[in-house]
This record gives sequence, C-alpha cells and structure tokens, in this order.
Amino acid sequence: MASGKTNSNVAETTRTCVIGAGIGGLSLALRLQAAGVPTVLIEAREAPGGLIRSWQRDGFTFEAGPAAISDPAPLRELWSLTGEDLADAVQLIELEHDWRCSWPDGTQIDLPADPARLARIAPDDLPGYDDFVSWCESARIDGWERLARQPQGSALALIDALRPLLRHQGWRSPAGLAAQLVKQPHLRQALAFPVLLGGASPLTTSALNLIGQIPPAPGRGWWPQGGMNRLIAAMTRRFDRLGGTLRLHDPVVRLDSVGNRITEVECASGWRAPVTQVASNADVVHTYRDLLGTSQRGAEMGRKLANRQFSPSAFTVHFALEGSWPGIPHRSVLFGPRFEGFIEDVFTHGVLPQDLMIFLAHPSLSDPSLAPSGKSVFSATVLVANLGKLPLDWDAIGKLLEQRILAEIGRRLVPDIADRLIARFHTSPRDMALDFNAWLGAGWSLAATPGQSGPLRPHARDGKIANLYLVGAGTHPGAGLAAVMAGAKATADLMLEEHR
Repeated sequence: MASGKTNSNVAETTRTCVIGAGIGGLSLALRLQAAGVPTVLIEAREAPGGLIRSWQRDGFTFEAGPAAISDPAPLRELWSLTGEDLADAVQLIELEHDWRCSWPDGTQIDLPADPARLARIAPDDLPGYDDFVSWCESARIDGWERLARQPQGSALALIDALRPLLRHQGWRSPAGLAAQLVKQPHLRQALAFPVLLGGASPLTTSALNLIGQIPPAPGRGWWPQGGMNRLIAAMTRRFDRLGGTLRLHDPVVRLDSVGNRITEVECASGWRAPVTQVASNADVVHTYRDLLGTSQRGAEMGRKLANRQFSPSAFTVHFALEGSWPGIPHRSVLFGPRFEGFIEDVFTHGVLPQDLMIFLAHPSLSDPSLAPSGKSVFSATVLVANLGKLPLDWDAIGKLLEQRILAEIGRRLVPDIADRLIARFHTSPRDMALDFNAWLGAGWSLAATPGQSGPLRPHARDGKIANLYLVGAGTHPGAGLAAVMAGAKATADLMLEEHR
C-alpha cells in the first residue's frame, strides 16, 4: 500500500485509476481488484472514507457519515467477491429500532412500527401502514434495485426506466405516497422523512427513493462495531491484500487527455501515471471543471453541471455527555412544529428556518467502545440550504446554530445538558466545500429532482471521453450508502466489460 509520495515521479506501469476513496471509490476499487484488474486508488485526504470519517478525542470516537447501515446485503456481496466473509472482518450489531420519531406535542413513533403501539396513536391507519410495508417490499426489487442496475445513455434505457415507475406509481412523492396510505399527520411524516437522508425532498422526489434509505421489510438498521470507520478500515485492508495500491494525502490535480481518452493522471506531489481507465468518486463539478478543465469536454461539462440544481447541505454538532442515556435510541429524529414549511424553507426558499428538524445519533448506546465508561457520544444533524441558496458566514453563524441545536435537545431529552457537556464541535457547509471540493457545499451533490434522477442523472460512463467513468452521489442512481454502492457495482460492470 502506498501513502503519499513515491521514489519516482512517474509510475512505470499503465493501470486503472480510481479517484477518491469514499465509500463509492472504495467499493469500485475493491470490485475491480477482485476481478483481477490492477487498480490504484488515489485519495486527497490523509485517510480513506470520504464523508465517512471519525475523530478521536479524549477517549471518544466521534463519527461522521451514516448513523446506521440500512441493508448489509450489498456489503456481504462485496466481501464475497473478494473471497472473504464480511462477518470475519466486521461485526454488525442489529439495532433495537431503525428510528424513533418524536414531535414537540409528545407524540412518539418507533420504526419499524409495533402494531400495538401504532394502534394507540393511529388506530385507523394499521391497514395503511401494512400497505406501505407491502409497497416497500415489492418496489425494492422490481423498482429501485432494477433502476439502480439499469444501463444508461440510450432512448431505450429511458423508456425501460418508465416501466417500474409506472408499476409502482413512482411519480408520487414520499409525502404523497404516505398521504394516500395513512391519515394521521405524524405517521405521514414518519413514513416520508427518510429520503432526507439522501438529500432529497419528501415533497418532490420519487417515492422509489425511499427504498434506498430504509431497511428491507422495513426492519431494523445495523451498526458496525467500533464505528463506521472500522468498516472503511476493513475495506481498505481487503483492497491492500488483494494487491491494490492506495495513495493517501496526494490529491489528483490534472487529468491529461488525447482525443477522446484520458492518458495520464497527475497528483499534487508530482506523481504521474499513464492510465487506460479512470473512474472519479470526486464531486462531479470538481471532476470536470478542475481535473479536466483544460479539455473542451471538461470545461463544457463543468459549466453545465454547475448550473444544475444541487442538494442541500448539512450542519452537524458532535458532542459528548456525562452519563449513560439508555432512553435515547441509536437513531432518532426530533421533528419541529412544521414539516412541509421546514422542507420548503431549506429546499426552495433557501432560508435558515426558525424551527429545527434534528437527526440525532447516539452510537455509544449500541457500541460502548466509542466512549469512556459512564459517558456517551452523540451527533446532531440539521439540513440547511447549500451555499448557493444560503451564502452565510458559517464561521460566525456556526456557534449560534450549535447552541440552538443543543438547547432543543436539552429541552426535549436532556434537561441539564449544559452541565453534562464534556466536548463539542461542529461541521458546516463551508467544511463540505473546503474539505471535499463539494460544489456549493452540497451534502449530496446534484439534487434528486424528477429532471435529475434515474437516466437523467450523470451516467456511469462519460458520453464523450471513452475511458472516463463516474461513481458516487452525483451519478446514477443517487446519494446514500445503498445508492452509491449500487452505482459502484454498475460502474464496475461497465469498466470490466471494456477491460475484457
């Protein structure tokens, strides 16, 4: 495994190159290396993982990225391709609940819903909830998974994509689907909100995007013991053992091309390598505008993509508390007094809402190794508009929003939170832009609007540069752990087909 600079500025062999060691880049590189394709994986940061990262402070492990794994099946499949069992590398802990949803009026709904508890809150909606579960099960394989696997770039592909959309009424939004099946307002919100985890609006995106964010059945989520960073470390070790090359802390700065093919990759250290195939897990605007900016295709696509709609961003407070909190589940969402109004503020109006919807993660409940004995670790995330819609000075506003979030958690869950705080820090849209070259600081790249989804999203293979491939949140099928891993599988299939 290589890290940083090598002894020679020019590599001796032509190879396949993957740019960016986020979950998409790692998954793709593992698939290629397992298939016998010598692959170099280049990461700008000092550690792999991309948006899945961790901080070690005073005995605490603070985690960024998904607060749970909705479906371990793609990970198990990935490991099976490498000749190893996932269980031998990572221990997955099944969570007690997938989500606990709560509202200011005291209403609380756990997902997956227990029929007896749901009967007390929404007795008339039990059949509708069962219909929702049935819809999820049927739409998963024939709808979302089929669309995720679908080849792109042709009129036939676009026509074929319409079939599962029609069968499962994919033109409905998650909020529209929930409203059709159940009547209780809180339950409607609980069924529709998960698409927010992929940066999509419950009011406008296709309901099929729900499937990429919720467990099969729907059931419970999973957590890798030691944290999501342990999963990344296990993937990295497996890539290394298969013979892959990993370059860390050496960002790619240029992709040279001749005609319609990329010929060489160059890093900030001066290291260069001739390439036969290149796949980028970097931000899509950064890939074209910056890495390919000297080519006509790069300049054109950079301008075109920069003018499209981008997802919101996220503001996250990481904090540690004295005490154990068994009553606060691994994942919960604290809804505010508004739902549709909050969504419109973030996605449409680009304002900072006066009320909050907080995604609260409490991973030390399931995994005590993340905090010293008798202490707990949390993260609280709120969606905010991206820097294009809301160009705030986040250095100035960050501390104020951090205080608002902690005060709301204190009001609803931990009354003496100020006295129990041990550590706290936050990340903002500015960090997304600076640390990950994310255009406008968007947390999930291109927005999942009807005109930017499925075959209308950037394709896994560039339409003009024959050996350039894309993977990650900005490409088909979209953002979120399941979608990005499905995209990595589709991209790998295309690259292996060309390699053969």
